Amino acid sequence: MKKINKVKIKLNGKNYLIKPKMTLKDVIDLHKIPIQKIAIEHNKKIVDKRNLRKIKMKNMDQIEIVHFIGGG
Repeated sequence: MKKINKVKIKLNGKNYLIKPKMTLKDVIDLHKIPIQKIAIEHNKKIVDKRNLRKIKMKNMDQIEIVHFIGGG
């Protein structure tokens, strides 16, 4: 039997397969999302950006990222 070595997550409503043991920071870097002007929600909880490396992705995790846009 073949072992599945991918984790399925949902990022901003789209499904993605990622490598096991990736952190939330890894996912953000993989998608080249600039971290300075975003808010991150992981499984319906706002994430402190200082903890991005501590959050390991698990199967069926849901991530929402909102970009801040300035205006005048």
